[in-house]
Amino acid sequence: MKNLSRINNPYNDDKDFDGCSIFGMMNVEGKRFSSRDPVRAIANMHDRGNGLGGGLAVYGIYPQFKDYYAFHIMYLSRDAKDKTDRTLAANFNIIYDEEMQTRPANVIDPPMVWRYFVQPKRRRLEKMTADDYVTEKVMRINTETGKAFVFSSGKNMGVFKGVGYPEDVADFFCLEDYQGYLWTVHGRFPTNTPGWWGGAHPFNILDWTVVHNGELSSYGINRRFLEMYGYKCTMQTDTEVLAYAVDLLMRRQKLPIDIVTKVLAAPLWSEIDKMEPKQQQAFRAIRQTYGSLLMNGPFSIIVAHHGEMIGLTDRIKLRPLVAGTRGDFLYISSEEAAIRLVSPTLDKFWYPRGGEPVVGKLRNQKSAVSASVEGN
Repeated sequence: MKNLSRINNPYNDDKDFDGCSIFGMMNVEGKRFSSRDPVRAIANMHDRGNGLGGGLAVYGIYPQFKDYYAFHIMYLSRDAKDKTDRTLAANFNIIYDEEMQTRPANVIDPPMVWRYFVQPKRRRLEKMTADDYVTEKVMRINTETGKAFVFSSGKNMGVFKGVGYPEDVADFFCLEDYQGYLWTVHGRFPTNTPGWWGGAHPFNILDWTVVHNGELSSYGINRRFLEMYGYKCTMQTDTEVLAYAVDLLMRRQKLPIDIVTKVLAAPLWSEIDKMEPKQQQAFRAIRQTYGSLLMNGPFSIIVAHHGEMIGLTDRIKLRPLVAGTRGDFLYISSEEAAIRLVSPTLDKFWYPRGGEPVVGKLRNQKSAVSASVEGN
């Protein structure tokens, strides 16, 4: 484990409340592009992290295996891999598996990382959907040995993360060899939780990913609520609950993003009291139903899944978030400088208000309400 030093923590502070960097870049036409610009952008915010975590999520990288779930699994022991291999073989058809391509890089104590393309065995699905089945098995693997962790489990997408600066993690996983239409990136400065490979961002379940700057004082109640729905939090960090909350609300309960944002970053009761009666009734119902999923504390996040990228801050915007567009690209970032580095000229640039989402969607996505980008 790497400790803070005088170089990255000269005043011996045990916390940096402004730390962590997030960046997202999406081509709304679905055209794939390399890791070059996302990595350059996050490296430009190098000083927001301390080398104890970095990672990237990319969508559209496995077109040849797009119909299969891509599991990225980290192993802390050979026994954990042997046991997990037996679990996978019993519950899935394994189409292809391999040790993931890596190279020596400036990362700390890398585990063994393996990639599997799998399909649930039909006879085992019973009354469950394939997505629910995969979620259940991911939770089982993550809790069974304590030394095997599925850190990516979606179709035609992947998470790559570890202990190091994000540009070094990209180097370790040889991400210059990958292309996707949507990239999110995170540079970590852990405060209350350990810097370890499973605790790096992005956090993932199925094709949902979350990168986060901030901390959630509501982690305990958020976790207990999600555990009632079968989610198991094993990654020793508060951000994990955000990924599972988004999966529960948007995939399983099929709530629209404008409602989901009012669950995660709910208006203050004093604001609700000033609303029109119908609005007031609706927001009171949301807060009463989902009060345990209110994310209390400072945060800015980028949520992604196939065809959509969403930026959101806490309701009083205690963490930075900016957005911009240029042609077919949407950018969301902790800092304007990171966007300007990869796109000096922008068609539009703005500072989203607290609790109001920035939403980018593929133009050919059937469920898209608008062509590309919504924001204020």
